[in-house]
Amino acid sequence: MSVTNAFKTFQDIVNAVITYVREARARRDLFKGVFGAEDDVKEVVASGSLARGTHKDPIHDVDLIVVYDQDEHPEWGTPGSSAADALDYTRERVNALLGATNGTYEKTVRLARWRNHAVKCFLDDPDDPDAFTVDAMPALRRDGKLLIPEALAEDWVPCDPEFLIAEVADRHAEWNKFAGTVRMLKWWAAEQDTKIKSFVMEVLALDFLPTRSISPPRSSNSSSALAITSRAETKSPILPICADLFNLIQTMASSSIACATRETTPSRHFRLRRTTTLPPRVSIGGRSLATTSRRLPPRPGVPHLRSRRRCRVR
Repeated sequence: MSVTNAFKTFQDIVNAVITYVREARARRDLFKGVFGAEDDVKEVVASGSLARGTHKDPIHDVDLIVVYDQDEHPEWGTPGSSAADALDYTRERVNALLGATNGTYEKTVRLARWRNHAVKCFLDDPDDPDAFTVDAMPALRRDGKLLIPEALAEDWVPCDPEFLIAEVADRHAEWNKFAGTVRMLKWWAAEQDTKIKSFVMEVLALDFLPTRSISPPRSSNSSSALAITSRAETKSPILPICADLFNLIQTMASSSIACATRETTPSRHFRLRRTTTLPPRVSIGGRSLATTSRRLPPRPGVPHLRSRRRCRVR
């Protein structure tokens, strides 16, 4: 198998089934339509990996930002309890509009509870570890950027998810395999013992993946990633490991993906069953990694097994 065909095969494994992608968008758009009709909402912005086109399989959640009218909530946006108040208000509106018991528009959400920045809305059984959720984040728009609540700090913080959406779109316009390759890198990161946040991988991809050349820039400068990682994360082995990710993708594509198979089963949580063979040994960040396969034991209520590939450092 050629490298090009191997990439195509691996891409098919990483990509979510288009039917599930459409269903995820439909669930997100339900929230967009309902909140967009609220009198105190100025706009609803799709965000997250689905909005950027960098989502990998399986899809467990979608994100959106509910931008409220500052005039309708003059107390929001200031330090103190207003961050929690905004989250609690959004949760109440989710229950009133879409709650499984009292929803006036549709009875869809089984449970809504707010986290640090957003309200996590469970459309499936909340006890299911793979339950599908819609994360609705309240926000205010100031000076062209968004201000979002941070409940733990009792404050509001600026963010610009629209900038990242535009950056990914621009990069993909330059190189039409960019978004797909980001999905491959996220898939790889999810299989590692060293935990790497999916969002961190995406920002690192903006720094390391090429667009007009076939080899990655050999630079350790990852200012975009450092801007969104904590001090502890920047001291971890994540950055040097990610510098060699492009070479890993080439190794995987040329030596192993011909053995990959894919099988889908009907599932409301967009789960897939697959068996994937990876190279017996790869070198990442100057370290030799040996791969071993492991079949996970069945979970109660999950009708199939999922094969995963683990790596150990030697």
